Amino acid sequence: MQDFYQRVGGEPVFEELTRNFYKGVAIDPILKPMYPEEDLEPARVRLQLFLEQYWGGPTTYQETRGHPRLRMRHNGFKINPAAKAAWLMHMQRAIKELSISEMDRDELWDYMERAANSMLNTFED
Repeated sequence: MQDFYQRVGGEPVFEELTRNFYKGVAIDPILKPMYPEEDLEPARVRLQLFLEQYWGGPTTYQETRGHPRLRMRHNGFKINPAAKAAWLMHMQRAIKELSISEMDRDELWDYMERAANSMLNTFED
């Protein structure tokens, strides 16, 4: 049985997902200010490597950045319900653009919702 990473098409699919996601982030008035770098490519690559590792692909993320510790890495940012909603909106659009099965799309989306919920760290505006 193939793992998710292989089943959906591996690296090209995760690259497409993150490229499409960051197209939305680049113009989002809530999310874009959270990125200190003007060029979002380094952030895109980090997300791609993280997702690839999570879904059964290469362990490059951990080898280059260490344990993901998502909450710790995002703790310095104000992630409120509006930021979560914006993140999910762009991610949902990016997932819908992938040429993968509906079952795989649903599995990916389920994870993204859970991950976004776990990143909430304030209810302040």
